[in-house]
Amino acid sequence: MTVVRRASATDADVLARLLWDFNTEFDTETDDVDVLAARFGRILGLDGIVAVLAEDDGRAVGFALVSLRPAIWFDGPVSQLEELYVVPDRRSHGIGTQVLERCRRLVRELGSPEMHINVDEVDVDTRRFYERHGFVTIEEGTDYRMLCYVGPTR
Repeated sequence: MTVVRRASATDADVLARLLWDFNTEFDTETDDVDVLAARFGRILGLDGIVAVLAEDDGRAVGFALVSLRPAIWFDGPVSQLEELYVVPDRRSHGIGTQVLERCRRLVRELGSPEMHINVDEVDVDTRRFYERHGFVTIEEGTDYRMLCYVGPTR
């Protein structure tokens, strides 16, 4: 049976390992697990961070990380789903849905009426997953492009 619960700083090592697995599975550059664990340990105590952990018989099988930020266009913060991952051998068992729904419930309780997610245009399976859960693209002129620009602060 899968249990999905809110994660805490004591889960930093487990979350770091899952994030590392996620990034390496998709050939994304990533820091070492110990670096990620230190970061998780630092941010999980912040008010604007929500993480959930899915476990099957004590084995970590998925997680999500959500950040909240103030919003001017409505009362309450906007939530940003930063990461959602389910280990390969447990996909298509409803765990991603459980993780997403737990995140939605937690951020709703924190006053967030809206969740944002960035999804790569080419990631058809992920787009289908989020669309099945009521998410829509907001990009004009195309059905599925989501662009995110990043720049230095100096």
